[in-house]
Amino acid sequence: MMSTLHRIDGENRMIVKGAIDCLMARTEWIWTSAGVRELTEKDKEIIWKQNQDFSMEGLRVLAFAYRDIPDKHILTAEDENHLVFLGLIAMMDPPREESKAAVAECIKAGIRPVMITGDHKITAAAIAKRIGILHDLSEACEGADIEKMSDDQLKEFVPHISVYARVSPEHKIRIVRAWQQRGKIVAMTGDGVNDAPALKQADIGVAMGVTGTEVAKDAAAMVLTDDNFATIVKAVENGRNLYQNIKNAIQFLLSGNFGAILTVLCASVLGLPVPFAPVHLLFINLLTDSLPAIALGMEPHHGEVMKEKPRSADESILTRNFLSKIGLEGLVIGTMTMIGFMTGYHQDGALLGSTYAFGTLCLARLFHGFNCKSDHPVILTKQFLNNPWLLSAFALGAAFITAVLTLPGLHHVFKVETLDLVQLGFVYLYAFASMLVIQLLKWIRIKLRKGGKNSGF
Repeated sequence: MMSTLHRIDGENRMIVKGAIDCLMARTEWIWTSAGVRELTEKDKEIIWKQNQDFSMEGLRVLAFAYRDIPDKHILTAEDENHLVFLGLIAMMDPPREESKAAVAECIKAGIRPVMITGDHKITAAAIAKRIGILHDLSEACEGADIEKMSDDQLKEFVPHISVYARVSPEHKIRIVRAWQQRGKIVAMTGDGVNDAPALKQADIGVAMGVTGTEVAKDAAAMVLTDDNFATIVKAVENGRNLYQNIKNAIQFLLSGNFGAILTVLCASVLGLPVPFAPVHLLFINLLTDSLPAIALGMEPHHGEVMKEKPRSADESILTRNFLSKIGLEGLVIGTMTMIGFMTGYHQDGALLGSTYAFGTLCLARLFHGFNCKSDHPVILTKQFLNNPWLLSAFALGAAFITAVLTLPGLHHVFKVETLDLVQLGFVYLYAFASMLVIQLLKWIRIKLRKGGKNSGF
């Protein structure tokens, strides 16, 4: 509640505003057009009914009362009793237009949005239902309900609740802790001094930069400059895209290197000459590895990442699924490189075989940059050409390796045999075939995954 002292018609009057349940407990009279009279039970029923009607429309309701105060009287908390009821004021605080879409995006991304507010339960539920947080009134509760629960009971209770009304700062901390005890990463938004403890407790405290207090900003890990919930969702999308781009670059580097290792290992097992000279590996590391990897880190962001569920905080980047993709793609690149080596070896000995293997591996890794753009097949899609940096890296790398393989003056420097157009065509064919095979494997994996879901597996 809040009280202010005013001088009206020569008299000192204390005007009090606050939540209706708090104010009604302190009110004894009611002001009417006929004058002040005692507040009856029927009056209370009418007031509560009107409050409920306002609340169900999603309006925030404040009750107002007053009390005459003698001159030179020092106000105390005791003066906020024996009040005269004046009326109710209902205010519309509509959610932002983009809030409903942002909440839907959160749910799609596996993020559970929860509303914690000091508003009346019915008001909060009406607003939450409007933006998609709440589906049934049974998913809403009040701080008084939390007060009766132990920490263990609250831990089991929170998954079933989407709206908490009439809560205190202590309740907010307990709600955050309950979710954390369930192993969840908790982000908390707030703007007031009373939000600061919960902002500090949360894994990610988010304060409002425009309406937020300095205490809330100091306690938070992040400050929103536009006070817009949709900005948080956009930040999550950007973070997921950055993480995905890092994984794509790692996948590119590891799978390509694994292909080279398999080629050398296979040649050693078969008793064949070493497929690569040291200068070949240096060329691969300096050019074929670095440029596409950097370009993959600049892959344009897309909304598909918001369809994925959040990963565990302690999950390694090298998961079993990720390593299996690296191994399979490396096997394809290594196989095509070995085929190139055997083709050249049988045509004209070890030097031509090494040249074929070197050219095939370099070009296969350049083509492989397009494989690492997505877990879905990208060939013949717009996504195949949407990264100008990757296209430039491919063009530059392909130009360099073609020059090395075809210009006579470079064969001594790079330990290769100068290729004619037919031989160069074989090298490009093997490299391009590796990309087609990997794209086909991606398509098969997606089909099997969808088939498993449809079958209930």
